[in-house]
Amino acid sequence: MPIFMDLHIVPGVIASHVAEAHQEDLKIQNQYGCRVMTYWVDEDRGSAFCLMEAPNKEAVMEMHDNAHGLIPHEIIEVNSGIVEAFLGRIKYPETYEVSEDTGLKIFNDPAFRIILVINTRDPKLLRYEMGETKSQELLYKFARLVKQQIVANQGRLVELEGEGFVVSFISGSQALKCAYTIQEEIQKLSGVLELRMAINAGLPVDKSDRLFGTTIEFAQDMCNIADSNQIAISSIVNELSKSDYHETDTSGNLRSFSVGEEKFMDSLMQVLKENWRDSEFTVEVFCKKLGLSKSQLYRKCKAITKLSPNSLIREYRLSQSLLLLRTDRNIAETVFEVGFTSPSYYTKCFQKRFGLLPLQYLKI
Repeated sequence: MPIFMDLHIVPGVIASHVAEAHQEDLKIQNQYGCRVMTYWVDEDRGSAFCLMEAPNKEAVMEMHDNAHGLIPHEIIEVNSGIVEAFLGRIKYPETYEVSEDTGLKIFNDPAFRIILVINTRDPKLLRYEMGETKSQELLYKFARLVKQQIVANQGRLVELEGEGFVVSFISGSQALKCAYTIQEEIQKLSGVLELRMAINAGLPVDKSDRLFGTTIEFAQDMCNIADSNQIAISSIVNELSKSDYHETDTSGNLRSFSVGEEKFMDSLMQVLKENWRDSEFTVEVFCKKLGLSKSQLYRKCKAITKLSPNSLIREYRLSQSLLLLRTDRNIAETVFEVGFTSPSYYTKCFQKRFGLLPLQYLKI
């Protein structure tokens, strides 16, 4: 039976009220074919999250409605292993308060997490440049370093296919310390990895169909925009950790985004992700969809990404083509899938950007 997590936004919520509502769910769960597993409650952010097995989303909504009337704002299907990796449990927490009046288990256990995303250069490009043996040795040392620092800073590694390293922390300072140490050590080890890291924060159910989806996606965007060997941090992480390391950082290897920059970047990347496959998606179309003049888009895009709008579109298409070439697509199919209209122009751009021909990449 599938497992679901839902989000309840309840301003002014207190843990004891959530415990009471949870008890009401338990009383009638069997009527709807559900099995309530646990929940998280965050009094400061006015939110609660329930985890349960259920036949479908409709059963979850009906059970809540008839138990206490608190209809979820969002419901997503989840994997229990991924939930445990992000949040540390899929059962009740080990410590909780027992109410003397009702005997209920009461705990204020927030599901808010700091998410660190770590990306490196494409492994196939690394093998092309360094050779099989040396590249594998470097990647092994890097992976070992990352895992050591995750443990040392009380993070939790989340295994997500195609996302690089994704790490969950409760504390922003721990995430920053982990990233700084990895950055320092990898610079001693090698600069060819083109290490990029980004730290964002958010809630597990967040207008995406996957756990921490929006939080991770924005962290990936920051990674792609950041310079090589740079740590990017969102405005919320900057606020949570403003007294920590980054206030004394003078190396230039830390980049923090303001709320205004994030809003523009979010709009910019959403339009890009919705249209990059379309060969008729040009800078003019980009401007129209964002409601900006050509000069405004150029100035804003250059300030945030250090690329012109045209270069940003080309760079995104090329990076997506690497992902497609790792699947069963051939070069001709890939060219048109990523929005290029000419195979020869695609080959020219690919070689200039990555230092080899697409066919050479395929053969690695």
